[in-house]
Amino acid sequence: MRAIETEKAIKQIVRSAVEAYANGFETRHIGEVNDPKGTINMKMHNVFISALAEEIQYYTSLVRSLDSSMGNMLEKMAINIAKLFYEVEQSVEGELYPEQTAKIAELLEGYKNSKNSLKPLISHYDEIKNLTTNSDVIVKTHVSDYYLFDKQTNTHHLIELKIGGDLDNKKARSEKEAIFEQYAILSNSLGKNANIKCHFATAYNRFGEDKEWKQTRVLQFFAKEELLIGKDFWNLVCCSDRGYEIVIDEYRKSAYLINNALENIKQEYLG
Repeated sequence: MRAIETEKAIKQIVRSAVEAYANGFETRHIGEVNDPKGTINMKMHNVFISALAEEIQYYTSLVRSLDSSMGNMLEKMAINIAKLFYEVEQSVEGELYPEQTAKIAELLEGYKNSKNSLKPLISHYDEIKNLTTNSDVIVKTHVSDYYLFDKQTNTHHLIELKIGGDLDNKKARSEKEAIFEQYAILSNSLGKNANIKCHFATAYNRFGEDKEWKQTRVLQFFAKEELLIGKDFWNLVCCSDRGYEIVIDEYRKSAYLINNALENIKQEYLG
């Protein structure tokens, strides 16, 4: 696919995603305006919010709904873009050795213990891959946020995506455990020489694009080489060093659709 055709295809996916999201968000919330169990109305049941001014009640409830639903839209949009360039799956299935499970638990406990000098390293994946087993194996299916296969480079990418990357200690540990297990399953089925890369990704940098990513909980469990923060994530998904630029440019052009939807919803709820 030529560069100009690639850019057009990416922009079309972005615009279609924003348009569908704006229409769906508006239709759903306007349809619930008289429903006491509607998304916005239910959030207003918080007695600490309901004591505030009506506009504050509305905006507080709307922002929560907007934030969560927009995250889902961005995840789906990224998958559709990735399909232009990669074979895309969202699950990994295969054998997982008990010795690998034990090694994963050992590494995670080492990362967690502040008195332990063990820090996450890319080489730890090799420690999991190179294990042999004398025990019965289990067959496990693991849901994956993104499993991308690049035919051009024969590279497999396993990605755990958290839109803003806001993780507590428990979630950071569980995210790394999931990626470790997916890696083990893939390496067992593809062979020790398979090129498998694992990533923790965010759709944007919560510290500001091009700023250093310094969320302690994430860095406690993930090596910096694993991070795909904001621009790096979109560049990989778009298979282009201009991927982020293309996506953001089209999103900004299409954002008026969401603004229009929000204005229409506001009129229904506040008049």
